[in-house]
Amino acid sequence: MSTVNAFKTITCKELNDLAKTGCVDLIDVRTPVEFREVHSVHARNVPLDSLDPSSMMGARADSEAPVYVICRSGSRSTKACEAFVAAGFTNVVNVDGGTNAWDTAGLPVVRGKKAVSLERQVRIAAGFMVFTGTVLGVFHHEYWLGIPAFVGAGLMFAGITDTCAMGMMIAKMPWNQVQDACTAMKTGKTGGSETGSDSTSGGCCNA
Repeated sequence: MSTVNAFKTITCKELNDLAKTGCVDLIDVRTPVEFREVHSVHARNVPLDSLDPSSMMGARADSEAPVYVICRSGSRSTKACEAFVAAGFTNVVNVDGGTNAWDTAGLPVVRGKKAVSLERQVRIAAGFMVFTGTVLGVFHHEYWLGIPAFVGAGLMFAGITDTCAMGMMIAKMPWNQVQDACTAMKTGKTGGSETGSDSTSGGCCNA
C-alpha cells in the first residue's frame, strides 16, 4: 500500500487478500448500470454523482475504519477519495487500476447485463455533437459551428481541470440507473453470476 496526495492506494490483489482476513468496506463509484455489468464481490455501489462523504461516514458503525474506493480504471475513484479528504476523512484508500485491473487479474467478480461505460458514452455524445454541428454549419447556417466549438472548449476545460460536466450529466440519465439495484442484489435478482474462488459478495454491506 502506498500514499498518493492525501490518500493511500492499494493494489487489487492486496485488497482481495485483505478481504480474506475480514470485512472491508469497498465502495464502487461507477454508475449503477456499470456496476451491474461487473463488479468486485466485495463492492457496494455508491455512484460518484450522489456521493456524500459526511452522511456515508456518519452512518458507519466505525467511522475510523478505512474506506476503499474503486471505479472503472481509477479516475472517478480518485475524485471520490479527494472528496472524502476534503470532508475531513483521511483513512480512504484508492484501488489502483479499478475494476478493469480487478477483473483482468482474475479476482472474484459478479457479472450481469452488459453496459456501455460512462467514458465511452461521453466520447459518443461529444463526437455526435461535433459531427452534427459541423454538418449543419456547412450545409445550413454557419451559426451551427458554435456547437463543435463549444464542445472543443468543454473538452479542453475538462482536460485542464480533470473534471467532466458532460460525464456527470450523462451519469444521471435514466439508462445509467438501475431500479432498486441494492434490493435486487440482496435478493439475488441481478441476473449475474459470481466467478472466482470467493463466493461472498460485499454488495450492499454497510460495514
